[in-house]
Amino acid sequence: MEMKIGDAVSVVDDLLQGIIVAAEGRLFTIEDEHGFRYQYSAAQLVPRAKDLYENVPIRPKKEPRKASSKKHNHQPLMLDLHFDNLVPSSSKKYNAFERLFMQRQKLVETIDFCRRNNLKKLEIVHGIGDGVLQQMVYDVLDSQTNLEYHDKEILHHQSGAVMVYLK
Repeated sequence: MEMKIGDAVSVVDDLLQGIIVAAEGRLFTIEDEHGFRYQYSAAQLVPRAKDLYENVPIRPKKEPRKASSKKHNHQPLMLDLHFDNLVPSSSKKYNAFERLFMQRQKLVETIDFCRRNNLKKLEIVHGIGDGVLQQMVYDVLDSQTNLEYHDKEILHHQSGAVMVYLK
């Protein structure tokens, strides 16, 4: 498109626009809305005609979907460490040390399972009780790497559960 006197133009790489008031070969003089005059070469000017852009179709761009694993969108894996849930037989034949050992073993196995299967969240229910099981859970979690944990409630002694986030 050939530019001529009276055409509205914008300056490339500048916020300046105006109307061509003089032309000398490939050198144009433009006047802005305040009456100031500037000289630019034809390569530095772009026509500002609405009809240039009216017939350009607008095609909305599809936003790329972020790939996410389906197993990370669900509720966290829940591990209830109450002994009656771990051992189906009568719990009377195990002493306190054996019970705590079995609960610890189940906790470590479950954390390993989450890591092998790339699960990111694990909720551990330890109950309120006298705090022996709860302390064991925190000791195991402190000994693990690449995870962080948060109590389900503000006062962890009253929550009975802890949420673990595996990295």
